[in-house]
Amino acid sequence: MLDSLALKNFTVFPEAQFSFGKHLNVIVGENGLGKTHVLKAAYCALAVSARGAKDSGNTVPTKTYLQTAIANKLRGVYKSDEIGRLVRRQAGRNRSEVACHFANPGCNLEFSFHTASRSEVIVDLAPESWIEDIPVYLPTRELLTTYPGFVSLYETTHLEFEETWRDTAILLGAPLAKGARERKIRELLQPLEEAMGGTVELDPAGRFYVKMKTGRFEMHLVAEGLRKLAMIARLIANGSLLDKGYLFWDEPDANLNPRLVKLIACTILKISQAGIQVFIATHSLFLLREIYILQQTDFPKLDTRHFGLFDSETGVNVRQGATVDDIGEIAVLDEELMQSDRYMNLP
Repeated sequence: MLDSLALKNFTVFPEAQFSFGKHLNVIVGENGLGKTHVLKAAYCALAVSARGAKDSGNTVPTKTYLQTAIANKLRGVYKSDEIGRLVRRQAGRNRSEVACHFANPGCNLEFSFHTASRSEVIVDLAPESWIEDIPVYLPTRELLTTYPGFVSLYETTHLEFEETWRDTAILLGAPLAKGARERKIRELLQPLEEAMGGTVELDPAGRFYVKMKTGRFEMHLVAEGLRKLAMIARLIANGSLLDKGYLFWDEPDANLNPRLVKLIACTILKISQAGIQVFIATHSLFLLREIYILQQTDFPKLDTRHFGLFDSETGVNVRQGATVDDIGEIAVLDEELMQSDRYMNLP
């Protein structure tokens, strides 16, 4: 489990500390305040560590490998020309610091880089062991229609897509899980498949379909909101989101109608309850309220943390608490409430 993330002079954050909950973590803020940057910073560290044993060929982490791997991951995920572009903009040369601390201290990782860094990262604290579980990152758009041939094309040509797309595409292509885990998978899948009206299939040619009672439909012919459900369904079905691990989901409510947002909220909580540590970024009042309602009625024991991002003259500040009410007033949420008041007050 990721216990905390500390950022110093990183993108829009002068200094920020995130103390995460065991099950669900919700990052709330207006556009441009760094919600996605927080998800990506944690994801980069976890992804490097999770793939470290295989990619490095070493059972024990080394600073030499980590420094190169972290730098490459940051550039691939953030798509910055140079690592130094991720340092918070100030006069003179500055140093950015990132620290990820885990429930197992032996997995702790800290690294830093300077404004002038092109592709150089300094590992200030190397972990004693790799983490075991590969994190999942879901961007704001679905990837099932992009999947055919995407991974091989990404790895052989220069594409201006974030590396999270490539990572997730690899997981989407994993074979379906079997055995003792199938019962738990079925419990998570059933409401998603009912909402889609069918099951997700991957044919030998590498194209995704939804198999319905009325026929088999190419993923391009399915509504975008349902494609997002299909993507999460596929990751559950192949075991990428089961038992333990990490899920980073950027604006899970994007392009979904309220009925589907309710289903997504419930799915997020079920995945959290099943053992996946979930991190989401949103500014949807509807999603936040639905999560709160479900927690009060069906998921009261989940350890949840909320993080509000606020702009100031010195940069973006963070407030955190157990519920959205504990993080102060978020302007974008207030706008939705005020619009409701204006609507109700119409003659």
